[in-house]
Order: sequence, then C-alpha cells, then structure tokens
Amino acid sequence: MDATGLTPDMLKVFILLLGAIFIFVFEWLRVDVVGILIMILLPLTGVLTAEEATVGLSSNAVVSIMAVMIIGAGLNRTGIMDILAQKIIKVAGGSQNRIMIVISATVAFISSFMQNIGAAALFLPAVSRISQQLRVPVSRILMPMGFSAIIGGCLTLVGSSPLIMLNDIMGAWWKNNSTALGGAAFEPLGLFSVTPVGVVLLAGALIYFVALGGFVLPGPGKEADDGKTRLASRRLRELYAPELDAAALSVPDSFQPCTLRELQAGSLYSVNITGIRKKNGEMYLNSTGTSLVEPGDLVGVVGQRENITRMASELGWTITDLVDDFTEALSASEYGLVQGIIPPGSDLVGHTMEELDFRDRYRVSVLAVYRGDTVISTGLNNLRLMAGDAMLLLGPWKKLVKIRKNNELVFTEELKHQETRPEKALPALLCLFLALALAMVFDVRLSIALFTGAIGMVLFGVISIDRAYHSIDWMTIFLLGGLIPLGTAFEKTGAASFIAMKIIGAVGEFTTVTLLLIVGGLTSFFSLVASNVGATVLMVPLGMNLALQAGINPVLAGLTVGIAASNTFILPTHQVNALIMRPGGYRTTDYIKAGIGMTLLYLVLMTGALMLLY
Repeated sequence: MDATGLTPDMLKVFILLLGAIFIFVFEWLRVDVVGILIMILLPLTGVLTAEEATVGLSSNAVVSIMAVMIIGAGLNRTGIMDILAQKIIKVAGGSQNRIMIVISATVAFISSFMQNIGAAALFLPAVSRISQQLRVPVSRILMPMGFSAIIGGCLTLVGSSPLIMLNDIMGAWWKNNSTALGGAAFEPLGLFSVTPVGVVLLAGALIYFVALGGFVLPGPGKEADDGKTRLASRRLRELYAPELDAAALSVPDSFQPCTLRELQAGSLYSVNITGIRKKNGEMYLNSTGTSLVEPGDLVGVVGQRENITRMASELGWTITDLVDDFTEALSASEYGLVQGIIPPGSDLVGHTMEELDFRDRYRVSVLAVYRGDTVISTGLNNLRLMAGDAMLLLGPWKKLVKIRKNNELVFTEELKHQETRPEKALPALLCLFLALALAMVFDVRLSIALFTGAIGMVLFGVISIDRAYHSIDWMTIFLLGGLIPLGTAFEKTGAASFIAMKIIGAVGEFTTVTLLLIVGGLTSFFSLVASNVGATVLMVPLGMNLALQAGINPVLAGLTVGIAASNTFILPTHQVNALIMRPGGYRTTDYIKAGIGMTLLYLVLMTGALMLLY
C-alpha cells in the first residue's frame, strides 16, 4: 500500500473513525449499536469483505471475554468473591483511596502474567461487593482498576501481546539491517527487562488517581444522591416514590425499652422498621416482633417522610443521616427491595398481615401495597389481602427466594440473589486454575483455555448453563466486535502508515527525547483507534529505522513501541475499557476526562524512565 497518497479507502476509514468517535462523545447511540453499525458499513463501503467485518465476534479477545465472564459468575456463585472482598476490606480498611490502590495494584500484578482483560473481568464481582458494602461509588474504583490492568501488561515481557511479540519483530529487523549495525548480534530482552518502567507507570497512575481522582473520575450519580433507599430498581422507585423515604432514628437514653410489637410502629405511625443497630454495634436487620428497642439504639425505618417525622417527634427520637454502619449493611448484597403480586389461590388471599404474623413468619417487611391505582401505606397490618395486590417487600434475598418457591407471590422482577454454594468452591477454583495452566504452561490459545474453565463450571454444577448465558454482557461483546474490524481496516488500507509518515516527515531532525515522544505518541494513537498488535507491527520497524538514522540505540525505540502500545485510555476502545464501561456507568466523556491526563502522564513517565534506565 502506498503510504504517500490519500486513497479513497483511507478516506472512508477516516470518516468512519471520526463518525464513531463523534457519536461516542455526544452519545447519540448506545456504544454497542455503534459497533454493529461499523460491522455493517465496512463491507457496504467496500473497505473490508463481509468475513473480515464480522471476524471480531469470533476473535480471541472477544471469545476470551465471554469465557471470563462465565468463570467470574461461577466464582461469585460459590462465595469466593465475597471472601476476596472481605480480605481486601480487611487490608485496606474503609478508605476509598486505599481500597482503590489495593485492588488496582492486585489486578496489575495479575495482569503481568495473564491477559489484562481476564484480570479485570475476574475482579468485577469483588469490586461490586466492596462498593455495595462500603457505599463507595463503583465508578471511583473501576476506572483506576481498568487502567491499572492495562498498565500491568507492561510489568513483564509476557503481560501484553505487543511485548510478547516484541523480540521477534526486533530480531527480524536486526537481521535485515545487520550490515548497518556493524554485524553486532541482537540481544533479546529478558522477561523482566521492562519491569522497572512498568513499576514507574503503575505508581504514577495510582498517584494520579489519589491526587486527582476527585476531579477526573465521575462521582455518584443522581440515583445515589437522592436520599432514598438504593435497593430498588428505577421503575419501583417511580411507582412507590412516596413510600421509599428512609431514615435512621436515634433512640434517646430516656426511652423505656420495648419490643417492636409493643412499639406498634406500623399501626400507629404507618412506618416499617427495617432493622436495629445496638449500642455495641451489633446489627439486627432481620428483626422480629420480639426484637427489643433500647436506649442508644439506631432504628432504621421506611415510610412516608411526614409519618417518619411524626414518629420521631412523638417518641422523642432524633432523625440522623443515612451514613452509618446500619445503612451500609442494609445496602449490602444480601438485601433487596422487590415487588410481588399475590396470585389466585395463594395462602395470603383473604388474610391480614396481623393474622398471618407476616413479619415474623417470612422475615421480610411489607412497605406498601399497590391495589388498583392506589398505593396503600397506612394500616397495612389490618389490610385484608386480595388476589392481584402488589406488595413492596424489603428483606434478605434468601427469604424472598423462599417465598417465591412457595408460590405465595409472583415477583415482577428477577430476584438477583442466588444461594451461594460454598461446597462448589473447590471445583470452581480447579476450573480457574485449569484454564490458567492451559494458557500459561501448555501454551493453549487463551480463548480455548478460558472456555475450558467456563464449561467446567457448568459440568461441575457450579453454575447452570442458563445462568452462564445470562452472565455475558452482550453490550460489551458487540462493541468490541465492531471496533476490532475498524482497526483491521485502519491497517489494511494503509491509513496508519499514511499518518505516521506525514507526521515524521514534518518533524525533521530527531533527538533521543524527540524520537521517543514521537514514536510513543504515534504508537499510542494507533493502539487507541486500531489495535495494539497492528500498531506494534507498524511502528517497531519504523521507529528502529529512525533511531538508526539518528544514531540512537534501535532497541530503545522498539521498547518504546512495545510499552506505548498499552497507552490506551482516552476512549472505550480498549477491551478493558469496554468491559468496565457498563458496570461503572461510564460515558465516553468520562474516559476523555480521565484519559487525557493519564495518557500525557504515561508518555512523560515512559520517556523519562527509558532515558534514565536504558
């Protein structure tokens, strides 16, 4: 391909690339729709064949991501991720920055010897658990973790595809230019040759997020700030909005102890007690009518705001902020807020909550009943239930699952909880270690190795095949399925070579610093919009040729390319960025905001470390 002139195919690729970035930034379409459109437009415009345009869906990276998602779901089912989350919390405490540093450093270390997408995907369930338990916005953890997973690929020479292939590409160039090099033999890089630079980059990234995370990372969204319980879906919050105000009431020292049944909060004040935190810190979230309320307790309540205020006023209690251990525990993954419909023939029909002793019998709280077009939140204990009534229930997932099994209620939304199966922990770990061993020891293709572990999860009964399908985030799959052929088109048409030659031709003379910055910047750009492997194949010979002409060590230029190929933070085009986009609730502008600073810092630290150490 002639890289000196702009061809029609290059122009088409540039238009598609700029169009995709424009839509990403302004969010006119969902990212997976953009990916599908790219797959369609590339063959329709004649840039790629139909086979080339759809090959991304069967690529090693995409298939590996699907397998890792299934493995992660299996590990989550056994409770292993809960244990991991607790260990991280124990080490890091409740500090958001310490949590971020521990998780990011751990993922980076794992990423140094396995695919970074696999390391990030395996930690997603643990990050979700930690975020729920500590009420730390997941958006403040996932992006630093994702960036660290990408940088972790630079800690060893087997941490990323560009570094794995670096010695081969440099060796081939060295052989072809042996005369100009005076017949000197090529000395391949060792496994840890890149480690010092990788450590500098990882430390820089962690410091960047500790110092500037409050500015560059998205904060909690409106949904997390509205002061209402976070356990319900948006649809339920809209339907039962007046009933979802929550508060924690502090019991004064002058209060005479009484049981919840004696307190009669439901009948007297039309509010529900969701739990009690005792003075010594013990939690009683699954409280019953015999649970005792004593001076110094913190009592969680849900109901209409005016009723909560009236209850506090008449009892002499104090309304406190929902930023304590009680609400943190209630917001953890064990509890949920769901809607259940009473079907004809249910044992609940024709009875009142008082007759059924509902709270003590089922260990869940009924916050409101939706009958006809009316939300009923007062006098619930004496309300005679009818078939078709919708009940808003708050309680442990395991209790809600038990109610569903008894066919006494039909739930309108999927119950997120599955009973953990700790007895399956050993088979799950064996499946994980088998997958890693196949990939790292026996050199089995990563997608095949990981799917071996994934199907092992199903065969050993760790996770059902239906749950395995459900665990795959298809939005991420189709986004990557479209971006991969766009990168192929960028390389196939010569667009990458065209840009590189134009920029290098405009620079002229090179110093060592200038060479490293130009080569690193071009490699970063091509890795961002095309692929890191393609960028490496293109830029290693080009950079080493420029270094030879400028009297600079060519290996230094090649190493710059291998490291700079991981500098992909500005857009959700990297596999890891695409993976965390949906769980973190990120938009393209979030990546741009955090990624610009990280990209510039990466280039500066990489150049400085290479100049100092090599």
